[in-house]
Parts: sequence; C-alpha cells; structure tokens
Amino acid sequence: MFPYLGLKASTDQRQIDERLQYHPQVFEFFTTADDVTPAGLVHLRKMIQHVQATGIEKIVIHHPMKFGATHNEVSVNPKNHPEQYAFMMQSSQELIDLAISTDTQLLIHGAYNSPVTAILADYPSIAAARDAVFKRLDHFRDLGGDHVMFENSISPLFNYGDEAIEDRIIDHRYRLCFDTSHAFIVLHGDNAGLQRSMAQLKSQVVHYHFVDSMGQFHDSLQLGTGAIDWAPLKPLCNQAASNIFEINLKDQFDSREMRASYQYLKRSWHLG
Repeated sequence: MFPYLGLKASTDQRQIDERLQYHPQVFEFFTTADDVTPAGLVHLRKMIQHVQATGIEKIVIHHPMKFGATHNEVSVNPKNHPEQYAFMMQSSQELIDLAISTDTQLLIHGAYNSPVTAILADYPSIAAARDAVFKRLDHFRDLGGDHVMFENSISPLFNYGDEAIEDRIIDHRYRLCFDTSHAFIVLHGDNAGLQRSMAQLKSQVVHYHFVDSMGQFHDSLQLGTGAIDWAPLKPLCNQAASNIFEINLKDQFDSREMRASYQYLKRSWHLG
C-alpha cells in the first residue's frame, strides 16, 4: 500500500542484498556509464532478475546521471558534443529496450543542473534548449510508452514549480517522476508552492522520489530533517504511483536513512 518502502541501490549485489533484507515493495537501480556497456547491461539484467526473484514487481532503472565528468543532459547539443549526445541517445535506447523486456520502468531526467552559461553556449536561448528537451522526451515517450517516465530537475529546462512548464508537460502527456526536493528547491522553500505543483501534476505522476531539503540547494536530506511540510502532501499524491526514498547515505551499504524516512512519512500521514 502507498507509500511503499522503496529503496535504491547501485548494481553492486552487496548493496542490493542489504536493501532486500528489509523486504522493500519498490526497488530502484541507480546506474552509471559502466552499466550500459555490453557487459554492464548483462549484469544489470541479472540483478533485475535477482530482485524480481524475491517477488518485487515495482522496479525502476535510473538512467545514468553522468557522462564522464559532466551531467548526462537530455539537452546536449549534438554538434558541439557528439560523443556525449551519442551516449545519451544510445544509453536511453538500450535501457528502454531493457525496461520493456524485463517489464520494469526507466526513469530519465528531463534535465540536471547545467549552468545557464553552459546552456547558452550551446543554444541561442533557454527557450530553444527547452524545445530540444521536449522534442527528445517526446521521442523517448514514443519509444518506451508505459515503460518510461521523466523526472524533474532544478534546471529551467525541465522543472516543476514553474506553472508554464507544468502546463506544457501536461499537454505532452508525459508519465512523471516527482522529486519533492527538486521542486522545493526550484520554489526556494515555498511549501504552498510545492503543494500546488504536486496537486497540478498528480494525475500524471507514476513514481515519487520522497526527499527532504532546506529548499536552497541539492541536499537530499532524510525526511523530517529539512523544511518540507510533509503532513499536507498525502492527499496531493497519486495513490496509484510507486515511490522510493532517495536520501544521501552515510554508508552506501546501510540504507538506514531511507528506512527511517519511510517510518517518518508513515507517522506524518498517520498510517501506523
């Protein structure tokens, strides 16, 4: 029952097995560039099957966050960065194919947080870069169907909290992942704004990243340690969605901050 105990791990089986001992209902794989090599994809498929063998049906693959030292941005300009563009497109295609064949979900970030100066070095305007993002997300939506979703960022290219962008997202009928901390940061810590955004996008959200934040920068805090007011959010969530707790861990082989966040949310929502 929503909210689920949703945990995240890399494709390292030690991390995965640490999570599995707590019997999560949702599992999310955080992947890297190594996971989309031929050998990496074989291993990722094996780890998906390992998780599925425990009875977990709700599995999400998080698209690689980095290409080398830079973020793996959907907006990458193919003329200026051909290798990065090729990686972004090929990894997306391969992971969409994997998600379809394993009946799992692929999460693609609509953007990360490239500086505006970097965006404007590749495009004549933010609007032009945003158009490129939506065109590529349309392509991935058409390829992946019900196996692909798009996550919000703190970048002006694909953020929740900006009502004009939300209207455009709704028009494109995207399946969404809603990261609470990203929206809260875009809104500079405005809880009323976060509540409005969650209500606006509720029907299209299929997955939540529940994360706390002080609303100033990307801090990925355990629930209850930031400034988000969690109690009012329960009726604003799509109860048919899945969720994980995407929290910074002190030890990648100990998920206690994620598990404590789940218990905090249940208490905040009076769920026992």
